Amino acid sequence: MANPKSFQFDLPSSGRPKNINLAEEWYPNIQPYAIRASSTRSYDPLLGIRAVVIHATAGLSSLGAVSVIQKGSASFHWLVPDENEDQHGKFVWATCHEARAAWHVRKWGSHPDVWDGKKMVNHYSLGIEIVNSQNKADRFSNWQIEATARIVRYCWAKYPNLVHVVSHAKLDPTRRTDPGIGFPWDKFEKLVLYGTDDAVSALVASAPKPNLAAADGDECCM
Repeated sequence: MANPKSFQFDLPSSGRPKNINLAEEWYPNIQPYAIRASSTRSYDPLLGIRAVVIHATAGLSSLGAVSVIQKGSASFHWLVPDENEDQHGKFVWATCHEARAAWHVRKWGSHPDVWDGKKMVNHYSLGIEIVNSQNKADRFSNWQIEATARIVRYCWAKYPNLVHVVSHAKLDPTRRTDPGIGFPWDKFEKLVLYGTDDAVSALVASAPKPNLAAADGDECCM
């Protein structure tokens, strides 16, 4: 049986996606709470991202999950709705600003396999919560797995130093078991590593490419 405390894979240096569009919507009225339930990152918000952490809510609804953000006790960057919610199959919820350190792993949680065991994981990671009770009878839907993999591919395309994809359980094994034994980690890994890029629209493709070798500075940004 799969052990969530071993769930991890590292993204290769080749094969980085080039164009991934993420279907996301902000959870209504969550932004002010998200600011209060998160911190300024200790690392560069773009170059400092090294890991994506996969969680499951141990609850039954998106509303229940975001309540921890409203209370200021925890936070996470994305929330993947359950199959009994209207948003399932359509989009994922954005629940915290990517540039902020969400509070999704406890302060001293870490593992030697993740950036050489550095503590304060929240400051160099992004957190994804999936609505699931972690009960055997509550299976993850195919769409939930696909949507979570798509978020990771979006992050892989965006963050140049992102390497680790890891379970919450591996980082905090004495307290956490998520995303749980029912999460199909092998299938999820394949979707992340071998998913396809989105087609580039004609308008994007027609934009002139900058001459990086000659980029000494333009008056617009000086």
